[in-house]
Amino acid sequence: MTGYFLELASLMAIFSFAIVSPGADLAMVMRQSIVHGRRAAIITSFGVGTSLMFHVTYTILGLGLIISQSIYLFNIVKWCGVAYLIYIGIKALRAGKTDMSVEAVKGNEDGKGGQSALRAFGLGFLANALNPKPVFFFLSIFSTVVSAHTPIAIKFGYGLVMATCLIAWFVGVSLFMTTPRMRAAFSRASQWIDRASGLVFIALGIKLATEKAH
Repeated sequence: MTGYFLELASLMAIFSFAIVSPGADLAMVMRQSIVHGRRAAIITSFGVGTSLMFHVTYTILGLGLIISQSIYLFNIVKWCGVAYLIYIGIKALRAGKTDMSVEAVKGNEDGKGGQSALRAFGLGFLANALNPKPVFFFLSIFSTVVSAHTPIAIKFGYGLVMATCLIAWFVGVSLFMTTPRMRAAFSRASQWIDRASGLVFIALGIKLATEKAH
């Protein structure tokens, strides 16, 4: 049992750095917070965390190794991710001025006239699921830190702990970004924020397009 705790501690030490590093997930949750409000951002955070379990599952089952060894499969995942990020970026660039009035914000929080829960969840899930980086990340840390003799159920338990921490981090980001003071600061430049976030998504897509399987 002590060995499992040491494995989990090692995994979390590495994973904690990955959580806070800037990427498509963070950009998505921040934009959701600013444009669609706290409710949508929190649901998106759960989408990101659920997607992490998707990566953990196929890594444990050995599919991640197959993808990492196949240039064809890697490119399928990569170009789907590129297309999705650029699509989201273009949508953000074309968005009009966001209504951040008290009434509009309350409507978004109540789910009236705001983004649907399914769409908010899907945005977070796809932002993470279509990123090939987790394939190599989980393959590397699971093969380095986790023993081959560790039961599959324990490995899934590690994944659940990481997913929970990821959700907690992004929920924290959502809560911070939607405080009245932060929202008031962003309300004066909502259209420019959409433009900036659009460029960030497109830049992430281009960066992903230039990466090769290792």
